[in-house]
Amino acid sequence: MAILVIQGAMDVTKMLVQYRYHIAIAIAFSLSFSLMLYAAPRIMTILAYFWPLFASTTVFLVAIIAFGGFSKFSTEDHGHGEKAGKGLLDYVTDVPELTEEARNF
Repeated sequence: MAILVIQGAMDVTKMLVQYRYHIAIAIAFSLSFSLMLYAAPRIMTILAYFWPLFASTTVFLVAIIAFGGFSKFSTEDHGHGEKAGKGLLDYVTDVPELTEEARNF
């Protein structure tokens, strides 16, 4: 029975040696993650610092929606959105006319 215990311990040692890099990376990742969690500020601290930015962004978006409507590019005058982006696509894909100077360059 003692021989089986020693045989099992040798198998475990072999496995540990075989996966030593994996184990070292896992330990290093766990330690670094633990240190980051320990050093990171709490969520309320972040919210207390950035609340003016969040508030002004909210007011700005509400003002845009209130004064500008929900969507200027809605499909109200187009047939169910078939041609809603046609003008924009024409503008983006339009190839400008080549001038004589550009051809000579």
